[in-house]
Amino acid sequence: MDPVIVVGAGPVGLALALALAAQDVPSVVLDEGDGTDDPRPARTAILRPDTAALVARLGCTTLGAEGARWTGWRLMRRKQLMRELPLGGRDGAPAPLHIPQHALARGLREAIAGQDLVRLVTGSRLDSLEQHGRSITAHTRGGAAGRWRGSHLVGCDGARSTVRKLLGIRFPGRTAVERHAVAALRADLPWPGEALLHRQPPWRGGGEEVSARPLTDDVWRLDWLLPSRGELVTPDALVGRLRDTLAGWCGETPPYELLDTGVYTLHHRLARRWRAGRAFLAGDAAHLLGAVGTQGLDEGLRDVGNLAWKLAEDWHHVASETLLDSYQAERRTAVAARLRAADQSLPILRGGGGLRTYMPGATRGHDMLLADGQLGNGPLGAPPSYPHSPLAPPRAEARTEVSTPPGGPVVDVRVTAPDGTTVRLGDRLGQGRLLVVLVAPGTGVWDRRHWLTAGVMPRLAAAVTALPVRAELLVTEAYPGASAHSVLLVRPDGHLVAAFGGVRPADLYAAADAARGGAPSARPAGEGAGERAEGQAPEDSAGREEETRPTRDRTANIN
Repeated sequence: MDPVIVVGAGPVGLALALALAAQDVPSVVLDEGDGTDDPRPARTAILRPDTAALVARLGCTTLGAEGARWTGWRLMRRKQLMRELPLGGRDGAPAPLHIPQHALARGLREAIAGQDLVRLVTGSRLDSLEQHGRSITAHTRGGAAGRWRGSHLVGCDGARSTVRKLLGIRFPGRTAVERHAVAALRADLPWPGEALLHRQPPWRGGGEEVSARPLTDDVWRLDWLLPSRGELVTPDALVGRLRDTLAGWCGETPPYELLDTGVYTLHHRLARRWRAGRAFLAGDAAHLLGAVGTQGLDEGLRDVGNLAWKLAEDWHHVASETLLDSYQAERRTAVAARLRAADQSLPILRGGGGLRTYMPGATRGHDMLLADGQLGNGPLGAPPSYPHSPLAPPRAEARTEVSTPPGGPVVDVRVTAPDGTTVRLGDRLGQGRLLVVLVAPGTGVWDRRHWLTAGVMPRLAAAVTALPVRAELLVTEAYPGASAHSVLLVRPDGHLVAAFGGVRPADLYAAADAARGGAPSARPAGEGAGERAEGQAPEDSAGREEETRPTRDRTANIN
């Protein structure tokens, strides 16, 4: 069997290879570089709880030692504290994890080193690709020049993606949405472990906005929002800005050790198509975002969670075109909504919002938007739902409501497997199986031998065995909003397919069949959608509709 070819060895490409290996799918990762990552302390990643959990499941070895979970978040305007929010612990909101990107990549590489199903090939630059039937061939040049045949190919090769260009896929959007100066330094600041966003700081030259985000070992990353089209920021000017900021926060400039500096520009772009036959796009190759606190790497890792189980299903069993197409339908729609939310927030938060900016309560509303972007809540940052997915099952009378809507990410409750193992629900994700969760209050105090053969369990176990795809039966004491004997069907990436009031074998079967996209198509993969894979055909119908639809906001043509 041919492996999946992953082009690009950044965090998204490495995570995808590990996610495939967790589902017994081999892969070849083509890395243009030499297999190392240059240490850049100022280049960091902020992982929301769902993406941090995904990376942890994949075996990343550096999250604990080199990743920092914030203990709090605060917002200041001029000299006034506007909002303070505790993070983590029993009473705090979920805390993001902040880690240098080179440390994240190194941890993923170390996980791959112990993985027999992943082959990492350095010095491999993609030159061309060909598709034929149920396989795809990549030709590379460089130190590891050669011909690589795979079952699928995924371009995780960044904003200048060679895969995207070879497929002829357009990448429209906006340039220079935001521009930031950034510095990483070691210093003692007044809020150990807490992140700060300071709007309109009162000192001269403070600019519109500056943030401070803690890392481990007393290291901080500072970001200054710059005018989108301003003069070049020289090293001397950046150091002057840093000293003024530290003095503004601490009363005088404290001792500090400057580790790294840089200036970066944020673009907002969205690829027209994310699938072309056996080839797919993920991460920055498919989308660019990052304004007002949105996180591009978060979305890239969510691409991984969504795509890996679908490729695994096709690799092992031959999936339907509906399942493979659902990756674009779900993920592109979710990222487009994120881009649209950021685009609509920018005029309000950065000026140019007209009278709305000065209406009563506007400042509080702005603060909420900024909190959402920074902490991963609301339209700017919350984990996505797929309510209109092509994998959604038909409505059934037995359906019941729980706190998680259909298509939404499930709550990470404690569950027990029939073998007696008690774990978190999240620990069973990403293994290529649907999860069937029975809500059975009181099972925790019963001996497992009793409840396995009592009540609805035998009938439910038989229904799970009869499903058209592999599934695992789990039991939980409680699930938010669920009544006793509710049955939840969960996708391998942790999104709810449906919840039923009681054991309904026929409805459960229909929902599982919908979640796999229906029976595999009779036509060979590579026909239909695959015929567009050479990159020469016109855009899909959705793309044509977008081009003729009146523009309602600045990113309407890409959203």
